[in-house]
Amino acid sequence: MQKFVLIPDSFKGTMSSTEICNIMREQILRFYPDSKVVSIPVADGGEGSVDCFLSALGGKKVNCTVSGPYFEKINSFYGMLDGDTAVIEMAASAGLPLVENLKNPLKTTTFGVGELILLAVKNGAKKIILGLGGSCTNDFGAGAAAACGIKFINGRGETFVPTGGTLKDVVKIDFSSLSKELDGVQIVTMCDIDNPPFGVSGAAHVFAPQKGADKEQVELLDFGVKHLCSVIKSQTGLDLGSLPGGGAAGAMGAGMVAFFGSKLKMGIDTVLETVGFDNVIKDADYIFTGEGKIDGQSLRGKVVIGVSRYAKKQSVPVICVVGGADGDLTDAYNQGVTAVFTINKLPQDLSVSKFYSKENLAFTMENILRLIRI
Repeated sequence: MQKFVLIPDSFKGTMSSTEICNIMREQILRFYPDSKVVSIPVADGGEGSVDCFLSALGGKKVNCTVSGPYFEKINSFYGMLDGDTAVIEMAASAGLPLVENLKNPLKTTTFGVGELILLAVKNGAKKIILGLGGSCTNDFGAGAAAACGIKFINGRGETFVPTGGTLKDVVKIDFSSLSKELDGVQIVTMCDIDNPPFGVSGAAHVFAPQKGADKEQVELLDFGVKHLCSVIKSQTGLDLGSLPGGGAAGAMGAGMVAFFGSKLKMGIDTVLETVGFDNVIKDADYIFTGEGKIDGQSLRGKVVIGVSRYAKKQSVPVICVVGGADGDLTDAYNQGVTAVFTINKLPQDLSVSKFYSKENLAFTMENILRLIRI
């Protein structure tokens, strides 16, 4: 009996990882009806991460009420995997879709993310996987830290919950007040960008404009993040200024390290470790992966290369199905990719071809499988 493992990234703007898995699975079962097909949908930490983990590993989605971007009460959720691991999307309480036409990263908060963390721990979680992505905030994760007990103190000696616009007012942080409920809880933060917390390539300059900030506000937000890094360094000696990934989700990457002692990890590495990928593929005949476009950027910890590195150790063929391919792919082949197939049948612009992505993927999978069967 043939065994196929499916672990594609999404094709941004056209197909989710789950949709791609379903199309691949349908075509495989046409040609190998008695085969074993293992689907592992992948998300980068943003919207859909909880569903992807639950689909791959089993568990349940837990609905709850927490604070939204403006401290209002909203309906939210997290995932409890089978066992004692919880998965949280920060976007479930601090995501851009939650603010719609009220974008203002000077005032939005991650307070609800901290509430989700505490709720998961109270529900028995000993390990938390937190996905950073799609945020409407630039508060350094200070809101989440405050929800979990950490105290931020201003020049008047008052305790307050900082937002992006008031990070500059923090003069002291009481780290010792972090909730004891988090003792012994491992928090892994999924982060797929390597931007530092502040500066021209930092959280505010790169991402705050899409969250509603104008040029003057970007400078204010950047100053606030830099200031808080300085406060943290003076109190703890921890220098976050050049931390790769520290600028993720409005500098929440840096905040997770500073306030929770979390590790920042590439999303695909987190997924592969959590699902026990080495064991999943040990008897596999083929691995199918892919993404919207494979190029030099794909070699920087993205799904295709992460999967291929595991597969290469066990000599399992990796077939990469993509929307497009650009540049020299020699390094991809050297790292374990067996072959790359693009799905577009005609030389069409993405604005046209994206409407045919599903049928093009099915067509390409059919022809790959015809070749394998021979």
